[in-house]
Amino acid sequence: MSQDENLAAVVSNAAQDIGSFIRSQREAAQVSVRQLAEKAGVSNPYLSQIERGLRKPSADVLNQIAKALRVSAEVLYIRAGILEPAEPGEVRDAIVTDTAINERQKQVLLDIYTSFCQQNEAALLEAAQAIGAQDTTEVSEADEEPTTEQDQSPVQRPLQLTQMPNNDPRA
Repeated sequence: MSQDENLAAVVSNAAQDIGSFIRSQREAAQVSVRQLAEKAGVSNPYLSQIERGLRKPSADVLNQIAKALRVSAEVLYIRAGILEPAEPGEVRDAIVTDTAINERQKQVLLDIYTSFCQQNEAALLEAAQAIGAQDTTEVSEADEEPTTEQDQSPVQRPLQLTQMPNNDPRA
């Protein structure tokens, strides 16, 4: 199989995949092809061709279809091979698939969630670096010999007995 034939097969598979996904989403929403085409602003025959894998829709058309189906445009872009999938995660998946919020709200939530995750990773890295630096300092201090009696810890210092003043009046 030549490279051109290989590429054509990949594009055809992507078109069929996105088409079948759109069809399954449309059926789950209990919407007819005609109704979805009208909501998305595309022709009925064109949508039918997309669903059967005969046409590969542009990003704009996918966005219109996503809005009409109330699904994430990102999901359709990934299915169509326009975007690479992001890191999987339960929170991310829940936000993307939630039908109670619109695309703008989903994007804002994802941005906030990503920001929190990045802050937490930075804090963990900073803490790990601080612990690593502290361990290095403690090891190097333990290796050094104390130079004066004051530098010695109480455990290392010899006991010094001092006479306590006698405040007892009977003595």
